[in-house]
Amino acid sequence: MVSKKPAVGFIFITLLLDVTGWGIIIPVMPNLVRELLGGSAGTLASVSDAATYGGWLISSYAITQFFCAPIVGGLSDRYGRRPVLLGSLFGFGVDFLFLGFAPTIEWLFVGRIIAGVMGASFSTAGAYIADISTPENKAQNFGMMGAAFGLGFIIGPVLGGLLGSYGSRVPFFAAAGLALLNFLYGYFILPESLKEENRRAFTWKRANPIGTFKSLFRFKVIVGLFVSLALVNIAGHAIQSNWSYYTIEKFKWTPKLIGISLGVVGIVFSIVQGGLIRVIIPKLGQQRSVYVGLGLYALGFLLYAFATEGWMMYAFTVVYCFGGIAGPALQGIMSGILPPSEQGELQGGFTSLMSAASIIGPPIMNNLFAYFTGPDAPIYFPGAAMLLGAILTLLSAVWARESLKKNLASAHR
Repeated sequence: MVSKKPAVGFIFITLLLDVTGWGIIIPVMPNLVRELLGGSAGTLASVSDAATYGGWLISSYAITQFFCAPIVGGLSDRYGRRPVLLGSLFGFGVDFLFLGFAPTIEWLFVGRIIAGVMGASFSTAGAYIADISTPENKAQNFGMMGAAFGLGFIIGPVLGGLLGSYGSRVPFFAAAGLALLNFLYGYFILPESLKEENRRAFTWKRANPIGTFKSLFRFKVIVGLFVSLALVNIAGHAIQSNWSYYTIEKFKWTPKLIGISLGVVGIVFSIVQGGLIRVIIPKLGQQRSVYVGLGLYALGFLLYAFATEGWMMYAFTVVYCFGGIAGPALQGIMSGILPPSEQGELQGGFTSLMSAASIIGPPIMNNLFAYFTGPDAPIYFPGAAMLLGAILTLLSAVWARESLKKNLASAHR
């Protein structure tokens, strides 16, 4: 029998340390890539060159995770959550050490691939919570996972920015220490949550990420909305994958300033997603929330793209983060269209969609930034990726509107 309180507490700590570890390395990754591309002479490569590699590093992790996450999920159903969760934590620790000791850029890719293979801590933690929760406290326990993510993304970048002042590799060793300490804590404390009688045989047929999309596309009414959500997720990488490179290039920000700015983004985003969204969406309605949210997203991208002073990035963050009402509203509309028996598959589709966007988005946005800040650019424009983000968001709004009009028309037939 699993002792539920310690187990829930451990999962919270696991996710908090995981996200903190990820956040720690964000402010210093551009400088490490620039150092490795610059060679042994101690020179730094250009920010535009580093951004190109940075985009492919994120994509390599996402590709590996896209194909490996269903396999790891199947293994957790067969062998239990505990070994998979511990393996994931150990893999993250090894990944951060690879990054910290990396003598060449190729080592960074090896580390990212290791993390992609082992990086199932969130999905396995979610399965663990489902195992030990009752119907009465399941929503509360899953809300705890979201709180851990938000808090970790506030603490991590700020801590990484401060540690980065001691060297670009120091935050990677700190992140490795957090992951490996978490592994040891789990090894001695964490009980297994999945009972023997609830386990299933592992089959390669079910460990298939493409199958989720095929199943969802049977419901033609949500295909258009899924495309709209995909465009928003790809557009988001103009910020998620590009923020550090953009602010270094345009405002000459240090890792410390990058970390603080991302901490501010995390705070504003948490306020909107954790509290205001529960007031805004019911008042506006889901459909209007989609249009207002996408409009604010597009405006936020444009403001970021044409910002001329560093302080503007903080001010414009409020506009951008309020655009975050669009995603939950779209998901709510799609959830309302499908029958109860298909809800689990829909949630799996959202996860697969985010993974696919993380494969496509970073190379597009970072290569666009690199081109318009490089020596061959027709004009110097560091905000090119954010301008593309605005265009994709407006296309998403148009696509969502047309899809919702068709759904409304079919409902009245």
